Amino acid sequence: MTISMYQASVPVFVRALTNLSNVLKKGEAHAKEKGVDPDNLLQQRLIFDMLPLIKQIQIACDMAARGAARLAGTEPKSFPDNEKTLAEAYQRIDAAIAYAKSFKPEQIDGSEERRVRMKTREGEVEMSGLEYLQHTVIPNIFFHCTTAYDILRVAGTPIGKMDYLGNR
Repeated sequence: MTISMYQASVPVFVRALTNLSNVLKKGEAHAKEKGVDPDNLLQQRLIFDMLPLIKQIQIACDMAARGAARLAGTEPKSFPDNEKTLAEAYQRIDAAIAYAKSFKPEQIDGSEERRVRMKTREGEVEMSGLEYLQHTVIPNIFFHCTTAYDILRVAGTPIGKMDYLGNR
């Protein structure tokens, strides 16, 4: 049995972002229970030199949206990083999910060898679609979703592994 590039990307991105939204909602409920402004969670960090929760959310969303677009061979849509509230963070997640879902399997399937070019801090990088998916997009989405989960957990949110993994 084989798996297509579409199956290995868009559904994985959507599930990760959906689960991110769900743990964020649990964090919001926990903050409200404790009498704390839930929007304050967005500035929480694991440690001073790591990015805050809102940046973890933004980057996870960008990786999913840009990943789907680049695999489809299109110029990625840009999302401004201007979220200040949890409501805006949920909108960002929803927009990234909708954008990733807007790509059809026929746009992404067969992209294993398609050349993907992108700018990084180190300069412009080029790789195959498969390398891009396996070595850039998926690890980054899960890194930032995991870091967001960890920030919420350190803030006391009662979440566990199954919240992170979501329903099967």
